[in-house]
Amino acid sequence: MKLVTFKLENQYRLGLFANNLIYDLNKINSKIPADILSWLNEGQTSLNLTKNIENDILNKKNTNGYSLNEIEICAPVPNPVSCRDGYAFRQHVEAARRNRGVAMIEEFDQYPIFYFTNHNAINGPGQVWCMPDHFEKLDFELEVAVVIGKKGRNIKAAEADNYIAGFMIMNDLSARTLQMEEMLLNLGPAKGKDFSTIIGPWLVTPDELEKYKVECRHGHIGNSYNIEMKCRVNGIEVSRGNMKDMDWTFAEIIERCSYGVDIFPGDVIGSGTVGTGCFLELNGTGLLNNPSYKTQWLNDGDVVEMEITGLGILNNTIRKEKTDYSILKLKKDKG
Repeated sequence: MKLVTFKLENQYRLGLFANNLIYDLNKINSKIPADILSWLNEGQTSLNLTKNIENDILNKKNTNGYSLNEIEICAPVPNPVSCRDGYAFRQHVEAARRNRGVAMIEEFDQYPIFYFTNHNAINGPGQVWCMPDHFEKLDFELEVAVVIGKKGRNIKAAEADNYIAGFMIMNDLSARTLQMEEMLLNLGPAKGKDFSTIIGPWLVTPDELEKYKVECRHGHIGNSYNIEMKCRVNGIEVSRGNMKDMDWTFAEIIERCSYGVDIFPGDVIGSGTVGTGCFLELNGTGLLNNPSYKTQWLNDGDVVEMEITGLGILNNTIRKEKTDYSILKLKKDKG
């Protein structure tokens, strides 16, 4: 199933995407919650009721849906309980470090890591507004994200896939000048990341990805999927990778996330950037191979399209706020 949060008459509504239409679940059956967080907290009950509706739609017993141009598609989980982002693709980490002339981190292969980002700065498809300082090396990051479907604590990796309610595309927008500046102090990322995390266009339940399932990397535990990941900027493909190249599985990331703490329905966890999945890596590789390489960053008006097999296309237009306010200019002089 593909679950959608959409806005109608300035209210968030939970919908089901099927046959190229959006169906308002609560309108069809009032026992189904009208928002995604309540739906997730209802667990199997909501899932079963929604499956019944999907079966009716596919059997043409219900054709009363909205077309995509009638409503505003929002982030599938517009108000997640929390938002973490992992660091699961060795190819990306290794290339980024090689491009900076530093050795690969040995600890990468010992345990998965993640950071918390701003769960109150979530965007879905459409326009995304950024401040002028963000455009100092503004970058996309091509990722997959999962949404947690039930509460858990100290979850073992062998059981962790059962806690995943669904998958979606994630674009972890990154302001590289702010990010690199603050991380010189060995804390963060913070202001380089906290302004926007884009997810969407819908939440895809795990059963839809069963046909793509493959063995995970040797020595690892959890589900892995052979699904292609692409990013286009202004119609030109700039990145291509595959989810099966995750070295750390979501199951292993969830195991670490839940150690000594509760995870909750509505928590969002990103995979981290796929290999070639950002301009920081692409520019570094380009310059390493050719000193005359023309670097690229996101600009006002750029259209970013992320496409992942089975998860759809996440389409955004990046826009610059009309203001002169700058935190980069607030730095104190050394004296």
